[in-house]
Amino acid sequence: MADQRRGIALTPMETRREVIVQMAVLADELGYELFSVPEGWGFDSTLVLTEIALKTKQITVMSGILSVWGRTAGTIAMSAATLADISGSRHILGLGASTKALVEGFHGVPFERPTRRFRETVRAVRQILDGERAPQADDTDSRALKLGQPARPDLPIYLAGLGPQSVRAAAQLADGWFPYLVTRDRFETWVPDIMQVRSRAGRANDPFTVVAGPNVSVNTDEAAARQVVASNLAWYVCAMGDAYANSITNQGYADEVEAIKAANPKPSPAKGDVPAEANHLLNQLAAYGSPDKVCAMVDAWDDAVDINAIGIPPGLPWEQIETIIRVAAPVR
Repeated sequence: MADQRRGIALTPMETRREVIVQMAVLADELGYELFSVPEGWGFDSTLVLTEIALKTKQITVMSGILSVWGRTAGTIAMSAATLADISGSRHILGLGASTKALVEGFHGVPFERPTRRFRETVRAVRQILDGERAPQADDTDSRALKLGQPARPDLPIYLAGLGPQSVRAAAQLADGWFPYLVTRDRFETWVPDIMQVRSRAGRANDPFTVVAGPNVSVNTDEAAARQVVASNLAWYVCAMGDAYANSITNQGYADEVEAIKAANPKPSPAKGDVPAEANHLLNQLAAYGSPDKVCAMVDAWDDAVDINAIGIPPGLPWEQIETIIRVAAPVR
């Protein structure tokens, strides 16, 4: 069997730094290609990734994702170049437009014209990493500066995006696409559309990597395994603003989204419910059950994406986390 390209992706609700690093070290030992640490309202992703880079040997570390609202383009570029230096060029910069709830509720910044902010920041970061002077507004008379360390023109930038404008931006500007909660069957239509946009942007021959995968829970008690991934899905649909609910609805699962909302009038991150009528949606976004069943469900993603990123729900005991990482590990 050919090598499987596997990664691990966490959610911002996983707030145990020592456990995150322990996951990355094990993933590195087992041959995973990518380890993604998000940034929401808890850890500074770049600092956790630095610790991981210093304790691993081969795995690529990715900010998955940094918000374009939380730092200036110059700060993002400096952090990415520094991480690339520390890790021995094992860093991917993941950026996203974030959500209104996080941008306004945590950063205190008006969430205005997000697509414009997204595109401007990505272009500026790329320009700085390429060794050019930082872009400046037309009304400033200050001298534009360059990055004060070696340029990183080859540092990959992957973009998260769910709405049509964000996905188009990823196709036009990025080296990869890293969406969350996109159903497995949806990639069959979205990826060809993205490549068409990329071709029209003159980037048909440039490498482009799609990173996504199922949320995973391994337990011989299938009901218990299902509850873990169902709680995660219900929380994102019901408690994380409208972005994920709207995205899943637009993927053709409006009835399932409404059923999940109706089943969770008071959302809980640990006790969410996905009713039976939404089970097809859950099976498109998760892999759960016995080790053999999980292997089959995870393997089904290998042909849909380039890097099959295993989602590990937050707060699990280490024993369960280790089991997930070992069961879903790439076959070598």
